[in-house]
Amino acid sequence: QVQLVESGGGLVQAGGSLTLSCAASGGTFSSYVMGWFRQAPGKEREFVAAIRRSGSVKSYADSVKGRFPISRDNAKNAVYLQMNSLKPDDTAVYYCAAASGYNYRLPSDYDYWGQGTQVTVSS
Repeated sequence: QVQLVESGGGLVQAGGSLTLSCAASGGTFSSYVMGWFRQAPGKEREFVAAIRRSGSVKSYADSVKGRFPISRDNAKNAVYLQMNSLKPDDTAVYYCAAASGYNYRLPSDYDYWGQGTQVTVSS
C-alpha cells in the first residue's frame, strides 16, 4: 500500500509560480510511474504530467507543456511539479498518483492517489 501526500498548493497571481511536492511512503517508489492530475469544479479529472520510473521519460498535457516541468527524486521518494506562468485556467485541485503499470494518461491507469492540494490562480 502506497500513501501519497501532496503539498505546496496555494493562491497565486496570474504569471506566478508554485511548486507542488508529493511525498510517497509504504512502497517501492522507484517501481511506480508517477503522475499529476487536476480537477476543476464541475470538470473531470484531467492528466497534467507523468514521469517514468527512472525519471528519463516525461509526458505532458498540451495545456501545460513548456510551463509545468515534472521531476522525481527516487532517493527521497518524492515527485515534484514546478508550475510556471500560471493562468486562471490552471485553478484546480491537483492530485499526485502512482501507477504500477505502463500506461499513464488516464485516471484508471493509477493505483494510488493523494488527497489533493488546491491551486488557485487569480487574474
